[in-house]
Amino acid sequence: MLEKICPTCNEKTQEDIPVEIYWCDNCNVPIIRSANDTNKHCCTLCKGKVYYLTVDLRPVFPEERLLMEIIKNIEPFQHEKDAVWAATGNKYYINGLKNKKYFISAKDMKFADIDYIIKKLNENKDRINYSYFNKNIDNFIKANKDRLDYLKNEAYNFINEAREGYADQQIMVSFSGGKDSTVVSSLALRALGIPQIIHVFGDTTLEFPLTKEYVERFRKNNRQTIFRTAVNADQDFYEVCEDIGPPSRVMRWCCTMFKTGPITRTIASTFKRYSSILTFYGVRKFESASRSKFERITKNNEHAKIQKQIVASPIFFWKDIDLWLYMLAEKIDFNDAYRLGYDRVGCWCCPNNSERSLFLSKIYMSEEAKKWREYLIRFAKSIGKPDAEQYIDDGKWKARQGGYGVDAAKDVKINYNDCTTDENAKIYKLNKEMDDNFYNMFLPFGIVSKELGKKLIGEVLVLHQKTNIPIISIQPYYGSEYVHAVKIQTLNVNKHKDIKNHDDLQRMISYQIRKYNACRKCLRCESICKFGAIKITNNSYIIDKEKCKKCKMCVTAKYLDGGCMMYKYLFVSSNRA
Repeated sequence: MLEKICPTCNEKTQEDIPVEIYWCDNCNVPIIRSANDTNKHCCTLCKGKVYYLTVDLRPVFPEERLLMEIIKNIEPFQHEKDAVWAATGNKYYINGLKNKKYFISAKDMKFADIDYIIKKLNENKDRINYSYFNKNIDNFIKANKDRLDYLKNEAYNFINEAREGYADQQIMVSFSGGKDSTVVSSLALRALGIPQIIHVFGDTTLEFPLTKEYVERFRKNNRQTIFRTAVNADQDFYEVCEDIGPPSRVMRWCCTMFKTGPITRTIASTFKRYSSILTFYGVRKFESASRSKFERITKNNEHAKIQKQIVASPIFFWKDIDLWLYMLAEKIDFNDAYRLGYDRVGCWCCPNNSERSLFLSKIYMSEEAKKWREYLIRFAKSIGKPDAEQYIDDGKWKARQGGYGVDAAKDVKINYNDCTTDENAKIYKLNKEMDDNFYNMFLPFGIVSKELGKKLIGEVLVLHQKTNIPIISIQPYYGSEYVHAVKIQTLNVNKHKDIKNHDDLQRMISYQIRKYNACRKCLRCESICKFGAIKITNNSYIIDKEKCKKCKMCVTAKYLDGGCMMYKYLFVSSNRA
């Protein structure tokens, strides 16, 4: 972590200095002050007294202000000349705390007349103007100039120190089209002075239309920037939902399949010359409890989603108001969805989205919102929910866990019998015939040899990579209760220090059986393999024997629970193995 001087308190810091938001009634602006600042109760402009307002704020653009007025049955444009800012919990401050304040409740959103709101927005949208808003923002920028200078200088220094040891061609910006990555992109381009720095945009296929428009503007305005789009063109979101059920807050398979996986592939092809790269990423500790535990630079990459990346977060300690101060002061173009009132612009139907985001989507993406709700209701009925509409509208689907009621859940259960004739052997059920892809899945354990096995019984041996001693015997198995089955016996375990025991080796083998039966091409395994040895092509799971280093990360629960991400998404309690 870098050691910096905070201009408002003149103290050194190696982490964030807590900031607070104050309000000056005289200047009618929010003031960002350090919690340690002895002058924090004094306005930076008029030197008058200010009062504490809240922990964070964001500006309310004229489009959102009009929506707020319609929802609260206020005359449209009544607050056009006012400084309107929003805090967490859907609170709207009109000219500070001592003046009028509005709150949009869950009840307001649940019982709102969406058709009426759309009608009123359309009637009044041509009257929107930015003259008063811009004057208020100009004062906001002037009042917080020292904060802006500190943020920029600290971020520039952090970026330049983080990039030490990396060639220009080893650096990228993770670009989502949201405000965080927009700021990181601007900071990185300015700090490094490399207009050609690679940007990777993960198109999840569930982006807001305004995000797509913004990405196109970004590309036109930054023609020298190398821009790559990562997209999973092989999967359709709704088709996957029909197969394994919709994502939930605890089962966000969509992130792996439509974001992390495609980005991993793009990184692998773009940076194939390098074993590691530096990614500047827009993560901030204040966004969530989980992100507050992140490091500003990931020095231990063991649990990283994409093993090839070292992630550096220039805006890790920034709050929302800091982001808007920077973008508005530096006149940075940004996603227009924020003008409408969205506070985040990832996947529009994400189960982690707030009720507010879902409410806004009913207004600004009404057809897609209806389609999504109709699908969710069909799904709820298919898994036996008697009150399907209420189950969906109350948001209970977001807490769904496992594959209850989903046929695909059968594939993650490992069915086996202990062999009665051979020691340390199990007979596993397969849901399809064995083929070359099946044997290929044993490459992480050693050298797969079809030549050395007993040809009469179709045996294939897996040899230890260092000793060439057989450690696994694979035999097609017939005459069992299973239509398709395989007998797998572990051998010579006590001769190898890197294998704990027969049970441990069989457990890892069972993970590959699960993959063979349950793989839905989620691409998680590709992201885990730091050597780029695993590829999911067409309907095949392929391990490149030239690239595989036998590290066994792909068959270790520490890195992949149950050996397959589908286990996490589809298991039911009786399916645990």
